Amino acid sequence: MTYAKRNILQNNLKSRIRPLQTQPNDPLVPLDAFGLKSIDFTICNPPFYSSTSDLLSSAAAKSRPPCSACTGADVEMVTPGGEIAFVSRMIDESKVLKDRCQWYTSMLGKYSSVEIVVGNLRGAGVDNWAVKDLVQGNKTRRWAVAWSWGSMRPSHDAARGTSTLPKHLLPFPSESSFTVETSIESCSHCLNATLQALELRWQYRPIMATGVGFAKGSVWSRAARRKQQQSPTDSVEKDQAMDQDDENGEPALGFKIQLRKENEGGVGVMVRWLQGRDSVLFESFCGMLKRQLKAS
Repeated sequence: MTYAKRNILQNNLKSRIRPLQTQPNDPLVPLDAFGLKSIDFTICNPPFYSSTSDLLSSAAAKSRPPCSACTGADVEMVTPGGEIAFVSRMIDESKVLKDRCQWYTSMLGKYSSVEIVVGNLRGAGVDNWAVKDLVQGNKTRRWAVAWSWGSMRPSHDAARGTSTLPKHLLPFPSESSFTVETSIESCSHCLNATLQALELRWQYRPIMATGVGFAKGSVWSRAARRKQQQSPTDSVEKDQAMDQDDENGEPALGFKIQLRKENEGGVGVMVRWLQGRDSVLFESFCGMLKRQLKAS
């Protein structure tokens, strides 16, 4: 703690960093101790090893120059159960804190830990997570795992930013792309007309060929379209209904659509999942959109 305070003062960061002395059994995300209602994210570099012998055997198995040797003390590098137990404890705390923290993140030092931690996230009911490789030089590789109890979806590159992990450990893709053999003007017109006809909030900018929308459910299904035909609503009533939805809860699906001219001809359509918890709903929306645009 003494050195931490000294570093803060030497870097003129006293107004931005507040250190907190904790004990081994204290919360790992001590929001109440800081008097905070919520925070945006956590950053964690957990103790990697379960024992001193685990640390020494891991070091002995590696061939590396002295400049990259770990100089951390046992209290920094060792904890009962190692990094898996430490991050699993964070997961348990997050189940209580929920969205008091928007994103919980931690680094992992062992490849084998990632599958267990992701399994623990799934077991806790988390449906919104991300994994990413952290590479330093040619030899050292770490993995970052993040999770959220909210419904805002990270970008594809952030959520699935790894080439070393099997697909079953990755979250559902938050992007879907396809190509339509038509002009961008025709595709733009069809896209806008298709979504304006549905009971959802949709804002489109033709000059940028980009639009953002929010839906309260599967409003493109046959049942929803049949109901809308039986009880049509004008644009004002639709907006009022969506406003009421937002007051009562978050939308079931938020999305962004971008069109671009392809070099080889045709129009590339990229659908980005912005918000929501139901991957099947997002997949259904992308399928509907692809059918409509390819049929135009």
